[in-house]
Amino acid sequence: MKNLTVNQILNADFKISKSSPVLKPFGGAIVVADPSLITPDVAHDGKWHMFLHTTFGVYHFISDDGVDFRKVKKVLNRAMRPNINFIDGRYYLFYERTRPLIMNGLNVINAVKWKSEIYVTESSDLVKWTKPKPALTDAKGFEKSERGSAISNPFLLRENGINRLYYSCGMTFIDDCGFCEPTFIGYAESNNIGCGYVSAEKPIISPDKNNPYLNLCSGCLKVYKLRDGYIGIQNGLYEKDGQSHSAIILLTSADGLSFEFNKILVEPAVVDGKDWMKQFVYASHLVKHGNTLRLYFNARDTSDMLKGRECIGFAEAEL
Repeated sequence: MKNLTVNQILNADFKISKSSPVLKPFGGAIVVADPSLITPDVAHDGKWHMFLHTTFGVYHFISDDGVDFRKVKKVLNRAMRPNINFIDGRYYLFYERTRPLIMNGLNVINAVKWKSEIYVTESSDLVKWTKPKPALTDAKGFEKSERGSAISNPFLLRENGINRLYYSCGMTFIDDCGFCEPTFIGYAESNNIGCGYVSAEKPIISPDKNNPYLNLCSGCLKVYKLRDGYIGIQNGLYEKDGQSHSAIILLTSADGLSFEFNKILVEPAVVDGKDWMKQFVYASHLVKHGNTLRLYFNARDTSDMLKGRECIGFAEAEL
């Protein structure tokens, strides 16, 4: 990605792959969400590796082509929203660590307060993992809300020896969904990849009632350093015509901290007669494979908490 220019991303025309969705809920869960990938040119075995979460934890899937994925194993319990990184021959898996499943369920009915933090585990082969340890547990207070404390959606950007961890925090209740989405986006930095992160005093992205794609809450942000600047890919949550929605938007930045809206990359739609992304498109991960960009994301068909299903697919653009 670092060899690309901002204009190349701005001019990229993303189209939903006809293969989408590539993963649907399994094992009794109603969601598969928050894909994070290692591409064959980076992976030690030349395969595609996807990490994702369901209601029951974080799972590892593998593929030869990035389309046909097969499950390897569950990696973590009490875990959501993974972010996999390969740095200097070692894999680092950041994730949102939650309380036990029954406590999460009680939070949905507002019987207990939510509590989550960012943890990290390491591996040399994607098979054996170290004991998870806390990476970020304090966000200067703006992670707290009346429904609890949430620090989530980690995304690591490493540059000039500094490790910057972007994350979501806070909890905004979405009425028609019946659950919360992240209110703010912040960042924390450390000289050590696996620990010692200190968050900035204030969020870098907050809800904006005047922004049609950000008028409810901030969702999550993934930031990429390019040859001549930075891009951010965010899924904002917004209200339109009395319903909540989420769309994936492209941001640009000179420093990776102050962002400007540029354009919509993917928004809710019925594509090729499939309604899997009819109301929401959520967290994404942009990867480059040869001369192609792939934007993997999860999407939801309806806000109804019981009827809604979340699947994973991708959009593609030729460079």
